[in-house]
Formats: sequence, structure tokens, C-alpha cells
Amino acid sequence: MKTSILILVASFTISATTWLTDFNNAKKIAAEKHQLILLNFSGSDWCGPCMRLKKEIFESAFFESFADSNLVLVNADFPRNKKNQLPKEQETQNEKLADEYNPNGQFPLTLLLNANGKIIKTWDGFPNMKPEDFVLQIKQIYHAN
Repeated sequence: MKTSILILVASFTISATTWLTDFNNAKKIAAEKHQLILLNFSGSDWCGPCMRLKKEIFESAFFESFADSNLVLVNADFPRNKKNQLPKEQETQNEKLADEYNPNGQFPLTLLLNANGKIIKTWDGFPNMKPEDFVLQIKQIYHAN
């Protein structure tokens, strides 16, 4: 019984997609792996559409399966609750990203970028679609390049 529970817990841990917080590192990885970058601006503890995007699309098995081998994921979070505050260095990094990619402070804002940081596609707000349709949009861009 304990073994089956451990296997179940391990399978959830292994399947969790990794979101980076260092954009420069993400660009290096994307260049090495010939992948695109998905940059998401979120307000994880105050933005309802951000929470919905995370739960309904980014945490879906379909998206995670695709992203694990095709995308470098970056989350630029802007929490408001004191208990969720980021380290100062991370706040500064996120603010620099926002200055460059999200100067109007839109949340959520999701960008598909090439390894050099050039914007290829923008989703402003919650993309009202199924995870399969979201992934299909990304796949179409991959095939067009």
C-alpha cells in the first residue's frame, strides 16, 4: 500500500512542468534546445484570470506534456500579499521583464518568444479556449517557422 502511494506521488511530482524565473537562463536553454519561450505575467495571489489560466491550461496534462519537450516556461509573478512576496532580486528581474514586455501592466499576459526574446505571439488576458486549442496555436507557429 505504501509503495503504491509513493509511486502515485512520485508520478505527480515528475509530471509537474518546471517554470523558470530567470529569463536570461531561459533564453540560453531555448537556444541550446531550439525551443520557444512561453513568458507568463501573473498576479498569482490576486488576479482571478491568472489563477484560472494556471489551473485550466498550464496545469492541464495536455499542456504539460507538450511544454515539457517543446517550450521553455518563464513565470514573471507579481504577488500582492505580504506572505507571497518574492525576494528583492526576483522582483527586480520581473520588473525589468515587465518594462520590456508588459509596459501596460496587463494580467495575465502570455507571450510566445523565440530564443532571442523576440515576440512571436501574444495572449492578452485569459485565452478562452481548451488546453488543446492553446497548444494547437503554438504548434501552428512551430510548423510555420
